[in-house]
This record gives sequence, structure tokens and C-alpha cells, in this order.
Amino acid sequence: MGVYSNDNLEGLDYRGNDIYSPFYFNEEDFMKAGKVTILTALVLTTALATLGFQKERPPAGEAFLTAANGFLETLNEEEAKLAVMDYDTPERVAWHFIPKDARKGLVVKDMNMKQRRAASQILRAGLSFLGYKKFTDIMKLEGVLHELEKENPGRFPRDTELYYYTIFGKPAKEGKWGVSIEGHHMSLNFVIEDGSVISSTPQVMCSNPTIVPADLAGFEKGARVLDNEETLAFDLVNSLTDEQKKTGLIAEEAPREVRNAGEAQPPQTAAEGILLRTLEDEQKATLRKLILTYTRTMAPEIAAKRLEEIKEAGWGKIKFAWAGATKPGIGHYYKVQGPTFIIEFVNTQPDAAGNPASHIHCLWRDMRGDFAIAVEKK
Repeated sequence: MGVYSNDNLEGLDYRGNDIYSPFYFNEEDFMKAGKVTILTALVLTTALATLGFQKERPPAGEAFLTAANGFLETLNEEEAKLAVMDYDTPERVAWHFIPKDARKGLVVKDMNMKQRRAASQILRAGLSFLGYKKFTDIMKLEGVLHELEKENPGRFPRDTELYYYTIFGKPAKEGKWGVSIEGHHMSLNFVIEDGSVISSTPQVMCSNPTIVPADLAGFEKGARVLDNEETLAFDLVNSLTDEQKKTGLIAEEAPREVRNAGEAQPPQTAAEGILLRTLEDEQKATLRKLILTYTRTMAPEIAAKRLEEIKEAGWGKIKFAWAGATKPGIGHYYKVQGPTFIIEFVNTQPDAAGNPASHIHCLWRDMRGDFAIAVEKK
């Protein structure tokens, strides 16, 4: 085990690997991501080790440039009108994860196979291996909802192909341009400038249901797309002492939704809750693992940049706050906030089968400004 203190939170796994490195690969985490079979996990783990995992992949900015231009080459004039917008258009900061009648961009449903393969490379460019699996599983959950709602379909269709890709500006080695990938229950937004990713927020991940109730749409019964995002937070809140709960628990009832959903910038309210530096060593480790669950979703250098910015601002300044029930099945919410970021997680809505608090919305936002737009300080 590593040695934990207020400012030195390094830790090693049983193999001596730094568990807080953005390149760290944990087979257990991968197994949780959609209930992958042991054989599949072993094959992939071996393959990734042979390939040096993701250390050999190109930087995200370079990968985005290659993928975006490759995608654009597959489009005709009418398709390009949908897929490409000016960088300064208001549509660039218009985002949401709810079902909608229409969205910006070119929808996967209208793409041919060559275009779909090219679009998938854009998605891969900004994500880690585990992140790509997580977001594609979020899309696949639409198939689960389709099956669960067959007898009583809602207004909006449940369709794994209703995800939209948009390029803002002209992808080039110099200058600034952006990418949006969005649909029900997910939103990814990137800005690339002079070959580097300078913004990767808002990052939105959702899951309905929280736990897949049967073998459906390629999932095994019991699969959880967003696992550690919830279970680590439960571990942390339930480890708090009565004295710690006085600051860590901020409300008896969970809010219905994450704040500022669909707005261009995150809420600029002061952080609430218990300070990381006041936690016990094991609690500190759990909170940091929770934060890493979100950062490791992104491409390695994006994750590394986030962690470096957190370190510079001070890990000890991060606060964890909880609202609502401290057990599954009853509405609950948490937020983790530091000078550079905020995580919000809410699980209050029922799933399609009516199970209470089985519908997760969670996100990572930049407290200094999403979409590479600095927040105006009041």
C-alpha cells in the first residue's frame, strides 16, 4: 500500500504500479464496465500490454485532427452542411443530455458504414480505452430502454443510432476548432488549439437503468455502465463519522437534477462539504479514486492535464458533499468540487421498470470555464 497524507496521495497496486497514473489499467475496473467475460478481459489485457496500452497512441489533439479530416472526407455537400458549423456559432455551447426532437450535427442513423467507422475514430480520439467502452455502452443502453419500454413507449424513440457528430471550425494544425458528440444521456465537447486539446468539458455520462435487470441488448443481467461513479461515493459517505457528517452531508433530500444542465457554464457557487485534507487516509484514497473514475474516462494526456491542474491548485482544497439517502434505491446526490473542476452526480429518478433511484446523471465540468471560454468573475 502507498502512504497517504494531506498532500502526498500516491499509491501503488499489488504489482507496484502507480494507481493514480492516467495510464493505469485496472482489470477489475474493466470487468465492471458492462460485465465483460473473464476470457475477454484476459485477451484484451494481454493485447493492451503487448501494445504498451495507450502510451503509444498519438496525442489527443493529433488524433482528433486525423479523425476529423478523415470523417469530413467521407461526407457529401449536404452532409457537410449538417456536420460542420462555424466555431463561433451559439450552437457550439448549446448542449444537453435529455431526449430531444432535434440536435445539431450529423446523426449516426443517417451515416453509411464508412462514415460510421470514421465517426467512431473521432469518439476514440478524446477517450481512453475504458472511456470508449463506457460511452459506447451508454449508447447501447438505448437498446435496453427500447426493450423495457416496448409495452408502453414514450414520446421519444429509444435508438442506439441517434447520436450526433459536429465539427466547429476547420480542423487544422494551427488555429482553434471544436468537436461535439452528443445524444440521449451523453455529451462530449472538445476544443483543440494549435494541435492540443485545451478544453474537454462538459463531460456528461448517464445510465438508465443503473443495473441492467436481464440479458438485454448485448448486456448481461447485472451489468452496470456507471459503477464506481456510484459505489465509491457510497463507500466514502458511509465511512464518514458522525462528526464528519456534520459538514459532509448538506441536505436530507437529494436535488432532482444536476445544476446548470444545458447551460454554457457550471454554477459558480462556493464548494460545500468536507475538505479532503481533513479526511482519514483511507477516505482520502477513496475520494481520489472517485475523482480518477471520471478523469480516466478521457484520453491519457487529457486526464494527466486535469490531474496536474488539480495538484497545482491543491488536492487538499477539494470538498465532498452528499445529499439524500446513503443507501441504494432512494434518491441520492453528491458533488466533488475543487478550484479547477466540479463533479455532480444525481440518482433520483426511477428506471423504465419503475425501480426507484435507478437512473444516473453525472458530469465533470471546468470551474474556470467550459468550452474554452473563461468564466467572468463577479
